[in-house]
Amino acid sequence: MSVIDPERVASGNPVSAGRLLLLVRRGIATTRRELIRVTGLSRSTVTQRVDALLGAGLLRESAGEAEGRGRPAGALSFDDAFGHVLVAGVHRDRVELTAVDLAGRELRRRVFDMPVTAGPEPVLGAVETELDRLLADSGIDPARTVALGVGVPGPVDVAVGRVMQPPVMPGWHDYPLRDRLAERMGVPVFVENDANLMALGEQRANWPSVPSLLLVTVGSGIGAGIVIDGRLYRGIDGGAGDIGHIRMYGHEERCACGAVGCLAAVASGDALARRLAAMGKDVSGVDDVRRLVHEGDPDAIAAVRTAGQLAGEVLTTVVSVLNPEILVLAGQMSQTNEYFVTGMRELIYQRSLPRATRRLRVVSTTLGERASVVGMTELAVDEVFAPDAVDARLGTPR
Repeated sequence: MSVIDPERVASGNPVSAGRLLLLVRRGIATTRRELIRVTGLSRSTVTQRVDALLGAGLLRESAGEAEGRGRPAGALSFDDAFGHVLVAGVHRDRVELTAVDLAGRELRRRVFDMPVTAGPEPVLGAVETELDRLLADSGIDPARTVALGVGVPGPVDVAVGRVMQPPVMPGWHDYPLRDRLAERMGVPVFVENDANLMALGEQRANWPSVPSLLLVTVGSGIGAGIVIDGRLYRGIDGGAGDIGHIRMYGHEERCACGAVGCLAAVASGDALARRLAAMGKDVSGVDDVRRLVHEGDPDAIAAVRTAGQLAGEVLTTVVSVLNPEILVLAGQMSQTNEYFVTGMRELIYQRSLPRATRRLRVVSTTLGERASVVGMTELAVDEVFAPDAVDARLGTPR
């Protein structure tokens, strides 16, 4: 069930074909009869607009039993084979390219090594080349690409499609990322923070009726994504959820952003790797921290649990402000036998007001690395098939 209010979705008089499609996509109305009931439109008007959507290939209708006179009462659904979305996940050390249908099902995937510190020109040049190869090797028709989505490990001003002052992406600040790729690919391009995408993916896939969800991702760094009433909350310029750079009292560790004592500098996977390496452990990165935990190393387990408590110290305030129903832990630290999430959970429940945690559930991700692809697919489909865009495509009145 969707958290979207049917009256808000169907607002406007008359309800356009694009709004009917949104009602179907959200599962609010999935037959002609339900569309008539939800919108108050006449049968003839619904028939005209649904037929236009069917003719454009945006809807499918299954066979059904006849409703007395006239057309059978078949089920309506969004035609997820209408096209596909390309998703480029830019990470600190690699790029993941995925082609998915409009339901988020993977059609093709390609991963290649490329550090984000190489800068926008080399990284985006490689993305363009590898996307061409992905499409050619898979036989996917480029003409059916409806959008390209790019996830990045930094704050994004989505209004202009640019990364703004990213601590771990030197040389990317204010680079015209969206405009460059849109010109090259000839399709709408969406740029979004990776934690935001993961939060949207988890919410749409697993918690669609939850009005407030917070996702915290802990891997090489730490970030968070916020979904309220089914929509991402980004803040005034994309800075919402940047909890990794909140200062921790009593800590002086140097952070990648140049400051000292940031949460990411004391509780991220990279911070844990440095701490365990200083203890003489065979650790060079986050994967090694996870390995030691799975092997039962007591020092690694203690370090991970303490890091979870430090994250919980920051999240106590966040939970009190947002009052979310679901808090999802994602990233590599979600795969540490629950030690990180246990430490995080105990601090949150100890130090938050009972009212803030009365209905709070703290869980680990179920989508894993797929969360960002699911989130970008949802975001791109929402934008490309927004009511006004659909009406413009059909040439029908709003």
